[in-house]
Amino acid sequence: MTAENTTNQQSAHLSQNSDQEQKNNKAGYLCGLGAFVIWGLAPIYFKAVQQVSALEILAHRVAWSVPVVLLIMFIIRRPFPKGVLKDKKTMGILAITAVLISGNWLVFTWAVTHDRVLETSLGYFINPLISVALGIFFLKEKLSIWSKWALGLAIAGVAYRVVVLGGLPWVSLFLAFSFGFYGLLRKQVNIGPLQGLLVETLMVLPITVGYIYYLWHTGTGSFLNLSPTIDWLLVAGGIITTVPLALFSAGARILPLNTIGFLQYLAPSLTFILAVFVFKEPFNLDLLMTFGFIWAGLVVYTIGVIKNSNRRRIVSN
Repeated sequence: MTAENTTNQQSAHLSQNSDQEQKNNKAGYLCGLGAFVIWGLAPIYFKAVQQVSALEILAHRVAWSVPVVLLIMFIIRRPFPKGVLKDKKTMGILAITAVLISGNWLVFTWAVTHDRVLETSLGYFINPLISVALGIFFLKEKLSIWSKWALGLAIAGVAYRVVVLGGLPWVSLFLAFSFGFYGLLRKQVNIGPLQGLLVETLMVLPITVGYIYYLWHTGTGSFLNLSPTIDWLLVAGGIITTVPLALFSAGARILPLNTIGFLQYLAPSLTFILAVFVFKEPFNLDLLMTFGFIWAGLVVYTIGVIKNSNRRRIVSN
């Protein structure tokens, strides 16, 4: 074999690898975008079932998530996490995360069905900065100067909301802290997103199914009582819950963490647009100031992430 043939084969091999990498990146972006678009537009779904109580919506969301998760795991060939069931520490942590994510879903659902979508958007804009704060307190992570400024701006935004508007944005803070603690605890267990969601939903499934049966038995529930449309929408809660998580999981395995960090702002941005321009929730100068502080904090935080990423890339090269 001549040197020229060897060179040509190497070039062809590199070209094939490059093409495959481009296809993988494209698939990663599509999965990531799909996940955050669904999460960002989710208030449309909850508005469609707002005549149903938030607690009943949550019960159906949990109940129908289980078969959907099992189906997705079967399709993508993810094993049932049998080993986790024997690990008391892991099961204890997942029991806590099950409560946290259930509470997060309940408050989000309640807020959307009570015309407080704007507060959910603020909560998920605050969430990345809350995660930074939790990393400092619980994981002893060091703060960069960028992160310090970002947290300071976020605190200023919440303080402005409290002082000027005369009330603590409890919906926003609950969503941000519950999801922040959820992510913090889920990092402590070695289990995939879908398998983890399956275990969490299985833990609360008896309660939710029991509640659904109670509502049906007493004739006080909406399922099978209002209309076939509402029935199917409640069943679809399982799809709304699990499909974006599956897409996110697929995208996160392919894309760099900082890319996922950029994409995550898409969800609260879409929710913000829905709240102001579709649902016509009031948005005045005082609220703009609150959001402005949070947005400025996110910009500063993102600049810090980019600089740290570039610095690590230079060192590694």
